[in-house]
Amino acid sequence: MRILFTGGSGKAGRHVCRYLRDRGHHVVSVDLTPLDEPGIDTLTADITDSGAMFNVLTSYANFAELDPGTGTPAFDAVVHFAAVPRILIRPDHDTFRINTIGTYNVIEAATKLGIRKIVFASSETTYGICFADGEVRPDYLPVDEEHDTNPMDSYGLSKVVNEKTARAFQRRTGFDIYGLRIGNVIEPDEYSRFPGFFANPETRLRNIFCYIDARDLGQIVDRCLKTDGLGFQVFNAGNDTNSVDLPNDRIIARFYPDVPVKRALDPHEALFSNRKIRVMLGFRENHNWRNYLPG
Repeated sequence: MRILFTGGSGKAGRHVCRYLRDRGHHVVSVDLTPLDEPGIDTLTADITDSGAMFNVLTSYANFAELDPGTGTPAFDAVVHFAAVPRILIRPDHDTFRINTIGTYNVIEAATKLGIRKIVFASSETTYGICFADGEVRPDYLPVDEEHDTNPMDSYGLSKVVNEKTARAFQRRTGFDIYGLRIGNVIEPDEYSRFPGFFANPETRLRNIFCYIDARDLGQIVDRCLKTDGLGFQVFNAGNDTNSVDLPNDRIIARFYPDVPVKRALDPHEALFSNRKIRVMLGFRENHNWRNYLPG
């Protein structure tokens, strides 16, 4: 597929772009910072500029695309990851503005140009726990996609709005638009942090103990691109197990003693449930933290 990928220079984006490239897709990264990666084309553009989004979606990606003389090739899909990645980087109003207007611009341009497959980055923060003022517990465990989304911060709120934006465009067009509520992204060199998580599991409370290996996130995006006909969907994007070495009965007894548990849990099953991506997309985890830590 010929894929326009916004935010390819970001922490998650560069790994997902590599994954898609390595599976034979033609990836064109669009970002304010060029992605210097062999085999991936790059354009510099601002997602908050509506005209720029229409322009990049109707652009050549490299000089070789001029050779056939058949005009600008069409994109088969758009993957939208570009965003201010969390609170406390820009002022709150700017975080909200960039994330919501940028997502509107990207999805509007893609749908009006007839691109029928769009995947966009939502966030675990939509559940209102990660960036809460004080400690907020889930309504129930495991946290699945039916859980209420009720954040109190500008970043999480922007992602909730983006999900509604995507749903509106899907309703109008009938295209496939899938949102990924991405958990805490872990790059390969970050597994050295996990012994610290084990020593202080309370540091993972705001993430509902979840993590997503950046390479497994690439697989999830690829599975979204290959799975047609689901309309509008949101998926938790997380790994199969928790990011600490405690079984669920001990995690729940220590941190969630009064939180209802909806169903029986495997001892190390992720409390940030990824069941939906396994069932509907065929996701199979390849990068469990246990593969990278001695003992």
